[in-house]
Amino acid sequence: MRTLTYHVAASVDGFIAGPGGEFDFFGFDGDSAAWIVAECPETLPVQARGPLGLTGTPNRHFDTVLMGRRTYEPALAAGITSPYPHLRQLVFSRTLGVPAEGVEVVADDPVAVVRRLKQEEGAGIWLAGGGALAGALRDEVDVLVVKRNPVVLGAGVPLFAGPFAPTGLRRTGTRAFETGVVVETYHRP
Repeated sequence: MRTLTYHVAASVDGFIAGPGGEFDFFGFDGDSAAWIVAECPETLPVQARGPLGLTGTPNRHFDTVLMGRRTYEPALAAGITSPYPHLRQLVFSRTLGVPAEGVEVVADDPVAVVRRLKQEEGAGIWLAGGGALAGALRDEVDVLVVKRNPVVLGAGVPLFAGPFAPTGLRRTGTRAFETGVVVETYHRP
């Protein structure tokens, strides 16, 4: 069965974006960037793949990406209608029209959609964000990979939005980089 991995950058205080959706304070440099390029190349969007020499690089972990509307909109604002053409792209929204070939806009219940996806053949499913979608899918997330950046935001989009519901996880890995980024990996027990 396929697994759902929430693989996301976050601040030390647990935000994946600022109050207005800002994310430019999450750096992409040094040894932590090299790790992403080597270990998770499919998590890099189309505009980064060419300059990094990743065009045509096979996916290592995922063949599908899930995004909330607010996670997808920065790409649209930059004129990029298909940010991950090397993956099956699903954007969860009740208001967004069909933006481009290769992007599926889904208005259905995300839990039902993920359960169907998990039954299909294929590689892993990557939840790219955002906080509201992650909150809705909290019980479906099998693996959580947090690229914790050395910055405190104080407010913004939380890692998981939603009601108070403590959910235990098992830490399966921690890797610290010279850039100050710490990648924490957790699995559902």
